[in-house]
Amino acid sequence: MSAASKPAFNRRLFLSLSAAGASAAALAACGGPSTETDTPVEEDELDFSGVTPAPEITFWSSHPGQSEAIETEIIEKFHASQSEIRVNMVSAGSNYEEVAQKFQTTQQGGDLPAIVIFSDVWWFRYFLNDSIIPLNALMEQLDFDTADYRDQLFSDYEYDGRQWAVPFARSTPLFYYNKDHWAAAGLPNRAPETWQEFSEWAPKIKAAVPGIQNVYQHPALIDYAGWTLQNQLWGEGAAWSDEWTITADSTEAVTAIQQVQDTVYKNAWAGVSSKDATADMAAGAVSAAVGSTGNLVGVLKTASFDVGVGFMPGGSRELTGVCPTGGAGLGIPKDISPEQQLSAATFLKFLTSPENTAAFSAATGYMPVRKSADMTQVLAATPQIQTAIDQLAVTRNQDYARVFLPGADQEIAKAAGRILTEQADVKTVLTELSATLEGIYTNDVKPKLPA
Repeated sequence: MSAASKPAFNRRLFLSLSAAGASAAALAACGGPSTETDTPVEEDELDFSGVTPAPEITFWSSHPGQSEAIETEIIEKFHASQSEIRVNMVSAGSNYEEVAQKFQTTQQGGDLPAIVIFSDVWWFRYFLNDSIIPLNALMEQLDFDTADYRDQLFSDYEYDGRQWAVPFARSTPLFYYNKDHWAAAGLPNRAPETWQEFSEWAPKIKAAVPGIQNVYQHPALIDYAGWTLQNQLWGEGAAWSDEWTITADSTEAVTAIQQVQDTVYKNAWAGVSSKDATADMAAGAVSAAVGSTGNLVGVLKTASFDVGVGFMPGGSRELTGVCPTGGAGLGIPKDISPEQQLSAATFLKFLTSPENTAAFSAATGYMPVRKSADMTQVLAATPQIQTAIDQLAVTRNQDYARVFLPGADQEIAKAAGRILTEQADVKTVLTELSATLEGIYTNDVKPKLPA
């Protein structure tokens, strides 16, 4: 569909209108929510004056980046800092999807948490579903230093002048590589500048280290395909979408994804991880992988060799600005008491303080979400984290098709699976994917747009 056939508007305008006139139906079992109803979202300003904090709240987490230990440590510090509020952390799922399903089930009846974790592709669904509250009133009452949050991360959750979450476990993808394998192949000690350069390096690595399973391991598709493949698309001047115009089957997109498929079949130096590509790399089974910055500390602890990290490679058309942000934020449910909401915000302020975000970064590799976080000791111990921080300056907002079309991320993952594990025809699959994404747009999103 051409851009001319769709209304012209920007994302902020769309979301502000959605807040005034749209609420999603329940989250689908696997594909996210639909947006078929027109029940208005309540616009009443929240007032917490005179509210007494609840003595006990629950925090739902999936412990991204193997963070359960540091989360527990921060909670214990919170308990030691005051005596009014106790936080009970619950392992609500092993990943963001499982947390989302549990959160939706509990919406239908059950004990809601006071704080819930959600990823880049889930928070907007909660927003549309009218199941979380804006945090502005709580932040003002509790004197959050909102200007100290990293702008690129904090603004991801700001719409219509209201803040719907705070950044927590925020990440970008990184290029991880085995420095020993690089040295054996006579390569420079750096990540490749482009995927084309890496395609020239790969045969050299394969020849120099014949015992490896693959030179490169593509990320597990269900968790990462829609996210990381944006990098290869953007490098070739393509994208899943141009705002609301679906471009997943453009000539440029077909070219980009064909290059990805060729690494597995035609050139035979890459494979697809069944679970965690960076873990495969850390185990020495493959020479390189792309994964979240949240995997960094775990990879460094596991690997018995010197691990290199670098920016995401560019492509033949774009060398920079080809890295998406990602990761998770934290929000507060609507259908809990004001007392619980106040306690939740009190803990959120503590959890994302400069000191604690530095500690969280040190333990996981996720980016510190506060500008004033003192990273001196963290970087002394793990200097690779600086690469993730530096790359933040050249990140790009994700394609609407991935983060704002309900269920689209799962559809992209299924399409990538057909291309990379079944050797399906790239153009055919992307044409079918585009039709699916168009259907989601037409049925679930377009009706909510201005005429």
